[in-house]
Amino acid sequence: MKAASYRDELNQSTDDAAVIARAKARFDRAMQWEGEFLTAAADDIKFVVGDGTNNYQWPALMRESRLRDKRPCLTMNKVHQHWLSVVNDGKQNKPSVTIHPTSEDASYLAAQAFEKVIRHIEYISNAQAAYDKASEYQVACGVGYWRVTNEYGHDNSFDQQIFIRPVPDATQVLLDPMIKESDGSDAKFGIVYTEMAKADFIRAYPDHEDAMRDSAIGQGGGWLGDDKVRVAEYYEVREIKDTLYAIMGPNGVPKYLQRSDMTPEEIESVKDRADEYPRRSIKRREVWKYLIAGNTVLDKGIVPCKYIPIVRVIGEEMIVDGKLERKGLVRYMIDAQRMYNYNTSAQVEAIALQTKVPFVAPLGAIDGLEQYWNTANTVNHSVLPYNSADENGNPIPAPTRSQPPSSGDGYTTGMQAAAEEMRMTSGQYDAMVGAPSNETAGVAIQQRQRQGDRATYHFIDGLSKAIRFTGKILIDMIPRVLDTKRLISIMEDDGTKTRVMIDNNAQQATVEMKTAQGEVTLILNPSIGEYDVTSDVGPSYQTQREQAFDAMQSILATNPALTQVIGDLFFKAADFPMADEMAERMQRWIPPSITGQAPSPQEQQMQQQMQQMQMQLQKMQAEALQKDEEIHSLRMRGTVDLMKVSDARVNQHLERELEARQKAIDEYRAETDRLKVLSDQFAGIAGMDQLKRQEGAIIDNRATIDGISRTI
Repeated sequence: MKAASYRDELNQSTDDAAVIARAKARFDRAMQWEGEFLTAAADDIKFVVGDGTNNYQWPALMRESRLRDKRPCLTMNKVHQHWLSVVNDGKQNKPSVTIHPTSEDASYLAAQAFEKVIRHIEYISNAQAAYDKASEYQVACGVGYWRVTNEYGHDNSFDQQIFIRPVPDATQVLLDPMIKESDGSDAKFGIVYTEMAKADFIRAYPDHEDAMRDSAIGQGGGWLGDDKVRVAEYYEVREIKDTLYAIMGPNGVPKYLQRSDMTPEEIESVKDRADEYPRRSIKRREVWKYLIAGNTVLDKGIVPCKYIPIVRVIGEEMIVDGKLERKGLVRYMIDAQRMYNYNTSAQVEAIALQTKVPFVAPLGAIDGLEQYWNTANTVNHSVLPYNSADENGNPIPAPTRSQPPSSGDGYTTGMQAAAEEMRMTSGQYDAMVGAPSNETAGVAIQQRQRQGDRATYHFIDGLSKAIRFTGKILIDMIPRVLDTKRLISIMEDDGTKTRVMIDNNAQQATVEMKTAQGEVTLILNPSIGEYDVTSDVGPSYQTQREQAFDAMQSILATNPALTQVIGDLFFKAADFPMADEMAERMQRWIPPSITGQAPSPQEQQMQQQMQQMQMQLQKMQAEALQKDEEIHSLRMRGTVDLMKVSDARVNQHLERELEARQKAIDEYRAETDRLKVLSDQFAGIAGMDQLKRQEGAIIDNRATIDGISRTI
């Protein structure tokens, strides 16, 4: 098969043969750029896991020479401890995604809902495992990866879900060498390749057994061995010409639509109306994924995202003389670690030779006794006999052992120097890796920790940038993948549950709904609004809770009276059994005025005024009923008297009495009007509805009195 060339990349055909040729050409170009790094990265990974069994930390030729001569070849892996210190620090200070609204139709509440959905995706994906694996490779060799995929949520559903998947081997990923952005968001292609066992491949793709006989991506032959085949996930970006329209919304804010997303009616409405609807030509990114084995495309489809969904975590990366220089923490420590191993091995070798110092003896002293003296340094004989006299009876000196060589302090000094050089190159001093130090005060310890953080913070920063890019991918994918109405239950860090309803037909970006039981559900339309992503670095929730517990414990130790103020929070932050139950009981014991559940002083004053008003209204109501009865009696009596008596004096007396009654009614009407004004001022107070009803009853009584007075 002909070798791939740059012309294969220029062929933008979408048929399978052109795609495979393009993938192989891009693989070769990426390998030319990263080939030297990948070789060094493999050595870095071996070095960090080196031990006395695999001897990865010894150069191959030196190891073979020493083993052949039966000389010690020891590995005291101190690099691994420095590596773990940085990796575990990243796990404790895990970056998290923060969403911010950036458009008029976006909202802060919708941004919070997006954050909850992203936390749900991380939870169901076990994303922390993917982040940890990438961080391990980042610190070890300079780069780690994870992927963002869309799959069916489970076997009994047609709903797609988003998952964050780890990449087990960082040396099997290639991205576009022309990347300019540090997070790789501008990559035009990406390749993730793995090796599958022959039996597994046939079970997974029974119709493509012939693909094993073809040349695979990055291989000279179809097989890596007798039972493996290479399968590659190839991603590429296609730039499709499109038109962007600016359509003015009802609120005066323009809405931007791409022609590919518009309905035929919308396209027709803006046709030939360039003055009213500004437009410009753009290139829309469309990402395709191909699963390739040999010269066969096993599967293909559009990725619901405008980015290549491969996230890289960079340690250190620079371009030197036109070549890629990428590394992690380990490579700087290799020489110092080898010095330490060599001095350790040499010291052990010198000490081992102490018991193998040769004897100095006259030949006559051991003549005939060679079987003892030949094994004197290898066998523990109880007695070493010798000839004390020759044949003539002349005395022969006893054999003596020569002065043993001194082990010397040079090896110990060499090990100390090598250990110090490892600390210097890593920035991780004794206090950083758990060894005791001279610092005893809290401020001094924090300063020492900050010194170590400054030396290795670029690893945490690289992880933070990668998680921020993951947030950008998720913001872009969520409206496209979660396109059906669904309810998501989300477990918060503090153990509480929140519910988010995804509804792409909602009229607003988000709406908050509350049930009668007080449960809150956020209705989110992810297709409305635009959002930006940041990544915040800080300790995990568990670490923050432990810090809060320690702080409150110190405060309560000096001021126990504060237990009645913060006792519930203290036990809520505790991590021992039944702490939550203790927090609930303590909360019931603390006065409501401290917890904020009692009314404020202003609200208490208004409630007192409301109670006084209610008492006055009740009194007025009773007086109104009494006046009603009196007027009714007066009316009946007046009617009878008018029928029986026509005397003018009687009529005048009755008129004077009615005038007095009317005056009382007017005074009552003025008082009720005053109370009505007061009640309007306290319309927001709880219980005012009942007060309004009482006021209405009094007004009805007043209307009745007015009717009676008019009748009379």
